[in-house]
Amino acid sequence: MSEKRINLGVIGLGCRGLGILNGIILSMYELGKVEILGVCDLYEDRVKDAYEKVKNKTGKTPVYTTDYREILAIKEIDAVLVMTAWESHIEIATAAMKAGKKVGMEVGGAYSIDDCFKLVKTYEETGIHCMMLENCCYGRKELLVLNMVKQGVFGDIVHCSGGYMHDLRDEIANGDVKRHYRQRNYFNRNCENYPTHELGPIAQVLNINRGNKMLYLTSVASCSKGLHEFIVEKKGTDHPHAKVNVAQGDIVTTIIKCAQGQTVVLTLDTTLPRSYSRGFTVRGTKGMYCEDGNYIHMDGESEWETVAAKVNSAEKYFEKYEHPLWEEYKKNPVGGHDGIDWLVYSAFVESVANNTTPPIDTYDTASWMCISTLSEESIACSGKPVNIPDFTNGKWILRTEEEDKSESIYSLSKIVKK
Repeated sequence: MSEKRINLGVIGLGCRGLGILNGIILSMYELGKVEILGVCDLYEDRVKDAYEKVKNKTGKTPVYTTDYREILAIKEIDAVLVMTAWESHIEIATAAMKAGKKVGMEVGGAYSIDDCFKLVKTYEETGIHCMMLENCCYGRKELLVLNMVKQGVFGDIVHCSGGYMHDLRDEIANGDVKRHYRQRNYFNRNCENYPTHELGPIAQVLNINRGNKMLYLTSVASCSKGLHEFIVEKKGTDHPHAKVNVAQGDIVTTIIKCAQGQTVVLTLDTTLPRSYSRGFTVRGTKGMYCEDGNYIHMDGESEWETVAAKVNSAEKYFEKYEHPLWEEYKKNPVGGHDGIDWLVYSAFVESVANNTTPPIDTYDTASWMCISTLSEESIACSGKPVNIPDFTNGKWILRTEEEDKSESIYSLSKIVKK
């Protein structure tokens, strides 16, 4: 494995971008893994803040700019991190790939199928991948379940579900103050706008793009009440936002059918009161895992056992089925979101340093992102089934676990022990 420091450009310095820079990337600098050569955001105050943080930590002065093209023009940069508003993800990613920079792109949905094909075409023309930085793929419980699935513990997998269940009313309602892109999206779009929590982990369980593919989806949205009511209560009836007819339904349910017969249910639930959950659930012929309650139920166990009695029963499976990556990570845990940010960014940095295919490649990125725009179409047409494109152009049949030559412990298509 290469010990080479990679040269990074960081594009997008809002709450997520600055948090990753401060909590992950600068820690990687201290460990000799990266250099930060440039920082960029549309807002000058954010750029200056990031510049000072890098300068204070490293003693070096990165290029700082409000124009991402100036970052891409820096010859020495090996890779860029794209952490901007969703609308500009693919524009910046494809420009970076054409400039010879590998791309780590934060999560978000696509606005058109054409954009997704543009991303794939750019990879196929340049040979440079865009890795979606889907941190949930590296969750401890998600990787426990993936390891168990790979070992056949749950039998044949039939159905998976998950989603993004997170009360974001305050963030969205104050998006204009916080300069956050979610507000304009919720005001103007009605779709599954954040599909990759938990589609990313589910795609690994179901071998999507590696012997399996998503065929079609159907999406429906509830009425929109929660965000409007929150705005009225917090800001008053005379506030301009109280007069907005919020487009985004409070709960969006998307059903996906796969080529190997499995079904997937995704839920977006972000504008009503609730506790946080990603709802990760895997159902097989020999057992199941459910994130809510963190329990595992196996064939032969009493179906009448109460949920309370099973809460956290998954914990006992870690001794035998802990994923090798987490066995290593627990020796020196660092980073945010219970380690998943550190792990997904480490996976990207390793792939850049070693010039290897990232564990989440461009085909995966496009396949997961497209769910947003396809769900938007389905919802607008009363839940009409919408075909999901095959971005691999048939290569999903050949791209199996056995075909994966990766020996990285960060691999998601097979279990690699260090």
